[in-house]
Amino acid sequence: MDGMLTAVKTTKIQVVESVESPPANEPRSAPPKAVASPDQCLTLMRDQPDVQTLENILQYLCGTVGETAGFNIKVPGPLSAQIINTLVNTIIPDYWDFWAQSSGQDSGRLKNGKERLLNCLRSISGLGALVTRFKALLAEVQQEQQQASKSHNAPQHLKNLVDVLLELLDCDTHFLSERWEEIGKIRSSTQRNLLWREAISLTASGRLVSTVAQSEDLLKSSTMPVSGTWLANGPSYAKWLGKGVFQTSCCQQDTDEPISAAALLLGKSLSLGYTENVVGEVLSQFLTAGSNSMQTLLTLLVKLRAHEQRQFLLSTLDFISKKFLNVNSSQTEDLRNTPGTMTGCIAFLVQIVSGSDVLKESLVSWLTGIAGATGSPALRRVAISAIQNDEARIVKAMERSMEQFGDELYIKHAPILQQEALTQVLLLSCGYVHRSQPMFLFTVARSSMQMKGTSNRIGATSPRARFLGMVTAMAISGLIDKLENRLKFEISDDETLEAKWYQQLVHVNDGQGSLDDMRRLSELLSATLPDDRSRVSSLSKSQNKKLSPGVMAKGGKKPSKAQNAPITGPRVIEILDESDDDDDLVSYAKPDSDPEDESEDPTLIQRNKPTAPVYIRDLIAGLRDNENYDRHQLALSSAAGLIRRKANFGKEVIDHIDELASVLLGLNDQFELDNFQEMRQQALIVLLLVRPDQVGPLLIRAFYGGDYSLSQRIAILTSLGLGAREMAGFREDSEADAETSSSSFPSKKLPEKLHKLYASESSPIDEVTNHLKRTMITPLALDAADQLSGPNALKVRAFSSRMEVEKKRKKPRANELAKIVAQSFFFPMTGGWWIHAKSIGSGNTFYSPILLPVFLKTLAILLHASGPSTLSLPQMTTEYWDLLLSLRASALNDVAILEALLFSFLTLLDVNEDKQRLVQEHAKELLETHEWVKLVFERTSGGDDEGDRVRSLAAGVLVRCSEVVEKHQRLLMGDMMDY
Repeated sequence: MDGMLTAVKTTKIQVVESVESPPANEPRSAPPKAVASPDQCLTLMRDQPDVQTLENILQYLCGTVGETAGFNIKVPGPLSAQIINTLVNTIIPDYWDFWAQSSGQDSGRLKNGKERLLNCLRSISGLGALVTRFKALLAEVQQEQQQASKSHNAPQHLKNLVDVLLELLDCDTHFLSERWEEIGKIRSSTQRNLLWREAISLTASGRLVSTVAQSEDLLKSSTMPVSGTWLANGPSYAKWLGKGVFQTSCCQQDTDEPISAAALLLGKSLSLGYTENVVGEVLSQFLTAGSNSMQTLLTLLVKLRAHEQRQFLLSTLDFISKKFLNVNSSQTEDLRNTPGTMTGCIAFLVQIVSGSDVLKESLVSWLTGIAGATGSPALRRVAISAIQNDEARIVKAMERSMEQFGDELYIKHAPILQQEALTQVLLLSCGYVHRSQPMFLFTVARSSMQMKGTSNRIGATSPRARFLGMVTAMAISGLIDKLENRLKFEISDDETLEAKWYQQLVHVNDGQGSLDDMRRLSELLSATLPDDRSRVSSLSKSQNKKLSPGVMAKGGKKPSKAQNAPITGPRVIEILDESDDDDDLVSYAKPDSDPEDESEDPTLIQRNKPTAPVYIRDLIAGLRDNENYDRHQLALSSAAGLIRRKANFGKEVIDHIDELASVLLGLNDQFELDNFQEMRQQALIVLLLVRPDQVGPLLIRAFYGGDYSLSQRIAILTSLGLGAREMAGFREDSEADAETSSSSFPSKKLPEKLHKLYASESSPIDEVTNHLKRTMITPLALDAADQLSGPNALKVRAFSSRMEVEKKRKKPRANELAKIVAQSFFFPMTGGWWIHAKSIGSGNTFYSPILLPVFLKTLAILLHASGPSTLSLPQMTTEYWDLLLSLRASALNDVAILEALLFSFLTLLDVNEDKQRLVQEHAKELLETHEWVKLVFERTSGGDDEGDRVRSLAAGVLVRCSEVVEKHQRLLMGDMMDY
């Protein structure tokens, strides 16, 4: 049988063993090679090395760090530059994802390779190569997006570079100081300076933060998962730079070269745009470092250029005011005692300005200039006390402030906010000069400058300017004159407390404390108040009282004793007969099921639903909760009602008013809530109505100095305008208008969803201005129609119609806004405009076509709501008219600004009913306004909505101006010669 079979082919079956395949990103190559020179490193990296070979290369390169004679990867050179570029352009794209996704037994070894790569790139050359690679990838990603390409290589490489840069510049590392220590080992001073300037150009010029921010924006648009990093956040990056300045200045070397290097870095960082963050971090680091660090800070400041020192001083004053002082100090508080926080701030400021004459002169200029008007009275006390021992400069501050205080043009045109600040500086400096040189103060007070200045003040048309002149004259007279010869003016009862406060300023004698108090307070604030908007005033307030045992955690009541008492005595047992006698009773229908309980999965049913807050602290916690949608939405929707209920019940709202206002202003609609803007608006308005004298200035300071977006600033202005109208008693009118407009014929309105989609959105400020516009222009049109139809004597109206008109006329009521509108709303807004907006120029945010019209309309609403009987109306008219005339050039470039400007002119002329005073005090402004509006009316063509609105407003202004000019031509005869 075997012979019948012939073997054709014999095959040996081999056993197949499972071999673990290498990662996809790991190149297949020959066995690892040893590395002996940098040239070999470069050759091997260009030849697609495997993992083991790459580890040998990186280990060799890390071993060269610190070499002074041979090759050093961190020392710039042709060969090191090629190696670094190869690492950035080749190794990172090939291996970074492989290192990030590695796990298991080799994760530790691969992690070492990743750390060695970062160590090789942790240099100025490495950072420059990364920035260059960023630019190339950004251009590539933008080109792919324009061409609608679906390649994901460039976005992935860009994300890898962001991750590399984050680990390279870790926020807690000493990156900048380590780079300086490496540079310091180079013998050539020229090469050291060039390398350090290159490092400053890369880090402190804004190239890095702008590049990362642009990268994150492109990655988000390319659907690449990326989260916001601190490198793309300007304030966080500025704090990192401030920490680097401190660490660089503290490097241990025999010379002061590290301090000079830190001064160059600080000077460049001040131009980044986040000066307050840089300076704040520098000062915080030096404060907590120890007593010897202040001498390093003084040496650092001296090495700055003059304009950089002035910029540093302004940011230092802002840092002291926001972090340590009570910015909401009122002008009725007791000045006899000096708080401990203030004495520490005085000692700190004295240390800063003691080593530089430039800083001392800048401090005097700040006190007597327009920039000093932004500070609080407490900050001015600190600044004056810091130079009290320098007789030359305290005298200069007094003489300069006294000269400006009595200047006639300054009295007429300077904002009241600036005049009040200058008055405080004058009285404080007079007090210190009197204690050191009493005869000198006596001589200056009797000089013609002071006498003429007092006369100019008393003869001023503004009541506020006269008040400041009288209290200043009485305070100075109280220092130099005997009791029977002292000046005494009659002051109204409403201003008595404020007058006493001003007269106490000459007796203020704040002493210098210790820096240890400042350090302890800084550590306490860092530990307890992480929010930058929290003030040190929160520490001075009493702590919140603990809940009593009878109050439960969620506001529920404790069960009463009657419910838990045992039953005593005989018990009555009732037997219920379950007969069928009640068959005629109809049972209740089964209740509808809860849609939240329809799910079969019990884990998806929410049983712990949040309840509405009943305490202000619970409301604040709910508003800050960015993770719980229901709690955040419920807190925001109930905020206005809770604040209104708690306004007159205890002091809970008063104690948390600053914190609550800051939280409401900083809210972002991250959950995309319905009616988010309206709910936040109502809460801010109610909060403003609780304490208008405190919340009004707080909102205005946030509008000018806070880091807020345009929408948040518009919300601030809207709150001020609507809150002022409600305070003046116009809330019912606005509600009536809303009801009238909402009751229009149904067939003329789309369904609700379509109406929201197609209807033009109008802000609350626009609705109020449109209503005011109709009330001011309609009478003018009716008068013109009456003149055409005949004289009023020929017109007959029935007696019954007159009675109906009288019935509908509303009874007059007290205008609460008129009492506080000037000091709490109007003057801070106009004064802040000249200080913040006008001093910077027309290219800033405040000149935006979106923000500026709302700002002008808000001022017009405040002026109209205060009414023609407001005592401060003359000064309000002066400041408002000057502001409006300064915006004529900006109004010609944008229709929205032009319309707001014309509406403001019309409101200004309508509120001022005393036309004779208007002609006597503002003849030039009146004629100038008339000619400019006439030019606008002639150049604007009608036919469209915008043109018609502008022409109607311009016509209204021309009619009002013409009425005044025709009636008082004789008084205007001299001024009309120029027009």
